[in-house]
Amino acid sequence: MRLDPLSLRLFVAVMEEQAIARAAVREHIATSAASRRLSELEAQLQVRLFERSNRGISPTPAAYTLLDLARNVLGEMDGIGRQMREYGMGMRGHVRVVANISAITQFLPAQLQSFMAQHPEVQVHLQEKISSEIALAVAQNTADFGILNAGHYGGDLRYIPYRTDELVLVAPSGHPLTQQAKVRMQQALTYDFVGAHMGSALNGLLTRSAAQLGMPLKLRIQVTSYDALCLMVAAGLGVGVLPRKSAALYVNSLGLQTVALDEPWAQRQLVLCMRSYEALPSAAQSLLHHLTDPNSDSRPVIP
Repeated sequence: MRLDPLSLRLFVAVMEEQAIARAAVREHIATSAASRRLSELEAQLQVRLFERSNRGISPTPAAYTLLDLARNVLGEMDGIGRQMREYGMGMRGHVRVVANISAITQFLPAQLQSFMAQHPEVQVHLQEKISSEIALAVAQNTADFGILNAGHYGGDLRYIPYRTDELVLVAPSGHPLTQQAKVRMQQALTYDFVGAHMGSALNGLLTRSAAQLGMPLKLRIQVTSYDALCLMVAAGLGVGVLPRKSAALYVNSLGLQTVALDEPWAQRQLVLCMRSYEALPSAAQSLLHHLTDPNSDSRPVIP
């Protein structure tokens, strides 16, 4: 059986657009030709992919299975073309990484700098996402691997430990909570909070903690970045929760103080996730080995 990549790409477009006409426009093909290609694909696979009616098309269970397979195949084919083009340009590797903000602000700068100093021929494309989106990006092959909070995200992914992440309370200098060595959330929840954006891991932790304690979470404002959170805390709009090493970047310049959180969830595990180590390009395998080296994030940063 010889499957046509153009037909597979058209099939993926139809599944994503939920209409043959829209998919045809997206793939620059006539609607009649698109419909014919789908029929030929069904005949070749000997399975019905869509139920057709006056109201349009409805994917069958087989179509959803083929969608994952087609995305993987097309992703691998795109990867072949991309890597060969880069070889032609003199660039011998390209790695697509997605990571959460905790990894990006605490560990990756020094690690990527030392890696790229050793491998100047490798280009690393890094994108920030929240953990659930990272797992999805890796599963859909839009990233080689990701760095996210340990958890259950579904999909057939492989996880390996990366680093430990400690969350601390951040407050203006002289705040009543800074007089203690450790703070419980029951004490902190009596004050206003500057929170992270909806959907973020930090927002989820604070919301669950308040619910378990039966106390309201008084979010005075929510922001989308660590620097914005620290600026709002420094302005006296509330206290916040951040990874310790991330908070350390702002403590001196903004006159903030950090206090340890006496909560079990304050210690988090960051993990690396991938579809398969064996399927990773050699450049991605090299970067993965570097990131799992416990000494790679303590190497000096060269100005």
